[in-house]
Amino acid sequence: MLKNRSRKGFTLIELLIVIAIIGILAALAIPLYSAYTIRAKLVEVTNMMGYIANAVGIYCQDAGATGGAVTWPDCPDIATIQSSLGVGVGGRIGAAKIDQATGVIEATLTNIDVKVDGQTLTLTPTVGVDGSISWGWGGTVQATYIPKR
Repeated sequence: MLKNRSRKGFTLIELLIVIAIIGILAALAIPLYSAYTIRAKLVEVTNMMGYIANAVGIYCQDAGATGGAVTWPDCPDIATIQSSLGVGVGGRIGAAKIDQATGVIEATLTNIDVKVDGQTLTLTPTVGVDGSISWGWGGTVQATYIPKR
């Protein structure tokens, strides 16, 4: 009489299938993770640019209090932005400027990822009839990384 042996453990094929499934999931997850880390680091830049935009709005409001047209600050570099507007600029912005003619705030990205380092992120103002300022995002950064707000 033959005894029926119970099988314990995995076969080699079952183990290879599990490893292949894990490999496929990892291949899908790593690029997505990379994109999310870039977006997370860009949040610091967008927040900093939001502070600069608020300071520019206050500057324009103070300059326009005399009844004149909208006047943009002349800030060709980070040091001038900090001294004129009183806004500190973080470590992920390598260079920043405000164009006095158009009011466009431009920041050059650094210390984020090789995919976006050296590219620019801009905030372009639109002045409403009532003197309100709304801002639009742009720049040379890929559209997937540009904020949607």
